[in-house]
Amino acid sequence: TSSYALPDFPYDVKCTLAEKKCPDHSMRIRIIEFLQADMTKYLEGSLYPNSQQYNIVVNALLQAYPFLDEDGNGFLLWKRALKDRFKYVRRPIEDDEQVLRNKCKFGHRRGQTRKSSSAENKPDDVKVQVEEEPVHLEGNAMDVHIKWLKQEYMKTQRNWKEVDNRMNVTTEIRRKMISDKAPIKDILRLFPFLRCPYQLFREFQLLTHMDIYKKTVEILEIYSENILSLYVVRNNPINIMLQENLKRHTEEDILKYMKMTAACLLLPDVFGEDSSLFAAVNEEVKVATPVLEVKNPFNVNSCEFVLYVEREELAQLDDCTMALAALVATFHVFAIPCPKRIQRTLNFLESLVFEVRSSASF
Repeated sequence: TSSYALPDFPYDVKCTLAEKKCPDHSMRIRIIEFLQADMTKYLEGSLYPNSQQYNIVVNALLQAYPFLDEDGNGFLLWKRALKDRFKYVRRPIEDDEQVLRNKCKFGHRRGQTRKSSSAENKPDDVKVQVEEEPVHLEGNAMDVHIKWLKQEYMKTQRNWKEVDNRMNVTTEIRRKMISDKAPIKDILRLFPFLRCPYQLFREFQLLTHMDIYKKTVEILEIYSENILSLYVVRNNPINIMLQENLKRHTEEDILKYMKMTAACLLLPDVFGEDSSLFAAVNEEVKVATPVLEVKNPFNVNSCEFVLYVEREELAQLDDCTMALAALVATFHVFAIPCPKRIQRTLNFLESLVFEVRSSASF
């Protein structure tokens, strides 16, 4: 998709875009529906775009119409809407050969994991659970918000605007639970949307007034070439794996993606720290502190980035940029102390996110 060009939108969409105003909800749906149909045609009927293909299409949209990038969060919003649309299109065709094949390949296991974790939270059981949970709630109104959030989390098509509103309303009680050192499992049971990268980033922005995803993109774009040129990482297995994979591709976007992924994974080695506290690459997670599980990092079609906390899956992520942003955000959002053996790496990242001088440098 490196040569992807935006489709010729219908007349009503063109008129809206020509006004350079943010479209309303119905017009957003029109744009997403048209993009999804065009992507499917461009991918020769595929209903399973990979993360890089989503990135390229959304980037093309925002480059053509910069005003759609609302408050710098547009990329995540449009990408999520496009992915949701593909899910919606796939849902009615359960017997489709491609859908079944992909479910067997990587969807079924994840689906089972999510069902097992949400089986305890099905709507019929919510009332019982709220009564059993720690008494941090302040009145029936808060109970109602939490019950709604838990029910909405289990839906395939979610009302994201209302999710944002109710997460805002429940901020105070959530922060109190975290400051009182409530178990993370209890916090996630009450506020499961913190498992969604978008909500995790919103929570971080609420606390720091910083867009961590946007800052992480900038960090990796600026520093990746410098990191890869350092002598200390020259013979690192990650760098060797990168060099082997670079030979197989010529597309500029894929090469850039691979280099940013390698730079992300090599950061602890740059500072002489314990990389196992940062990412488990092609192996199981063994630590309780926030850490990334990374599978096939340089294969754009089968790479997986999963964030773990206390050895349990917190969130599945699209790429290394989102994974790195989520890792840093998790330490802040859940007020988790930074392990000493990775402190310089995280201090360096935080100094760039918050734009302050850091004692850790290259």
